[in-house]
Order: sequence, then C-alpha cells, then structure tokens
Amino acid sequence: MNPRIIVTGADLAQQALDLLGGYDVIYAGKTPTEDDLVALAKQHDPVAIIVRYGKVGAAVMDAAPSLKVISKHGSGTDTIDKVAAKARGIDVVAAVGANAAAVAEQALALLLACAKSVVALDARMHAGHWDKATHKSLELGGRTIGLVGLGAIGLRFAKMADALGMRVIGFDPFAKNLPAYVHSVDLDTLWREADAISLHCPLTEENRGLLNAATLAQCKRGVIVVNTARGGLIDEAALLAAVRAGQVMAAGLDSFAVEPMAAGHPFQGEPHFVLSPHIGGVTSDAYVNMGVGAAQNLLAVLAKAPATA
Repeated sequence: MNPRIIVTGADLAQQALDLLGGYDVIYAGKTPTEDDLVALAKQHDPVAIIVRYGKVGAAVMDAAPSLKVISKHGSGTDTIDKVAAKARGIDVVAAVGANAAAVAEQALALLLACAKSVVALDARMHAGHWDKATHKSLELGGRTIGLVGLGAIGLRFAKMADALGMRVIGFDPFAKNLPAYVHSVDLDTLWREADAISLHCPLTEENRGLLNAATLAQCKRGVIVVNTARGGLIDEAALLAAVRAGQVMAAGLDSFAVEPMAAGHPFQGEPHFVLSPHIGGVTSDAYVNMGVGAAQNLLAVLAKAPATA
C-alpha cells in the first residue's frame, strides 16, 4: 500500500498528480469541515496534507500520527495552525509566488474597476442609459498607490502600477532590495499619502483589523481600498461606514472576514463596492502552478524525513 496524501479539496492539477505517482491521493471534497478532515486523517493516516480549502488544526494533526508535512496550495498559511504543527514536528510549507501573477492582476482589475466605475456604468448601459455628459472617472496616472506587503504579489502589482505612471509607496518590514520605483515608507505615511491602498500581506494576530475606523480616518478623503489578501485585515463595519461617508471613494474586495459570503452581507447592494469571491488566485495557470508547487514542496520535506518503520 502506498503512503497517502490528503487534499482538502476536490481535485489537483494533473501535473501535480504526476509528481505524486508514488502516493495515494485522497480528496476531501469542495468544502471540508474540520470533522471531515479528522475522519479522513483517522481513516488514511496521511504522511502529507495539501491544503486548498478549510482549516487544518491540532485535531486533524493528532488524527494522523504519520503526518510529516502540511503543504499549502498557494501562499497564505493562515488556515493552518502553525504553532500546533511546530509542536508536533510537522513542517508547514507554501507555494509562495505560484499565484502572484494571478492575484496581482485581480488587484489591478479591482483598482481599475473602482477608479473607472466599470461595474456601475455597465449596469447603467444595460438599463438603457448613456451617462457620458454626467460621469467623470478617476485618472490613476500621477496618483499614489500605497501597498501593504511587498512580497511576490505586492511587487508584481507594484510593477504594473508603475507602468500606469503611478507613484508607488509601500510598507513591509521584511522587504529587502526593493526596485527603485518602490519607495519604502512607514504605515502612517502610507495612510496619509496614498490615493489608493492595496493590501498584499498575510493575516496575523498583530495586523488583524489593520484597516479600521482610526486608520481609515488618517487616509485622504476619497481613497480607494483594494484587498486581494485576507478579509480579516479589514474591519468591515468601519469600511462600510467610511464608504457611505465618502471617506473611501470605492472598495474593490476579493476576500472577506467570513467566507463564503452569506446572503444579506452588508456589502451586498452597496453601490461603491466591487466584489469578487476570493478568486484572485484562481486561474488555469495558477491552478497548475500552485498544485505543482505544493507537490514539490511536500516531496522535498518527505525526502528529508526519516523512514517510517
């Protein structure tokens, strides 16, 4: 019997499966709960878990005594209890940068949609209106974009913003050797100077609610907010109030505090919100890149792990 790998999803790119030929791959389905994953772990005792959807915590780890590595199908590892994993000697790895192009392009799409009122004008046109005489959109060239997080995605987005003629400022205490067109600033400066803000940092307990009533009040009136990172970075009630008050001109969001978004969420139906269902990294190319990256990462860990008796 081959060693087993659980995928917390319903599928994996064929290119990734080709790399995992010596293992049996078990799928947890599209929306696995913790109970689902615990049951699968008890049944199959995997040596590795590839995390696509759902959360992997201590209970799942304890149900899999042979588990050596948890590999993220993407870059964000906030759905994995890294403290619990470390305490159990389980490596946590991520396919960093595998979806950078996809997410950066989604951030740019949301920024442009907000600045150019793409969604609202489309709806008006389909309803038979012609608003040329009354509508004015925002020109991004010459304006300042503030990036929170300058990793693979943030820097990819920075390059595109620079190509638009925007001034790029960014905050990231871990970033080194930044390109000349990215100006490193502290957060207070970023809030104060940015005409648009785009979030590209991981979610931690330290930065949860980073954009809140206090920080939004420090921003320029009419700022645009884009988030393709994690919903928990934003105090959603504060953002809603800021948009309604005009402090924030528009918000383009691909991630939310609770996912999937439930019917009746306060953002639904709000005219100055452009929403997408956390699909920034969901392209055919990124699907392959993330799957291959996740497979390669877990194989590298398992190659170093001592053989199981």
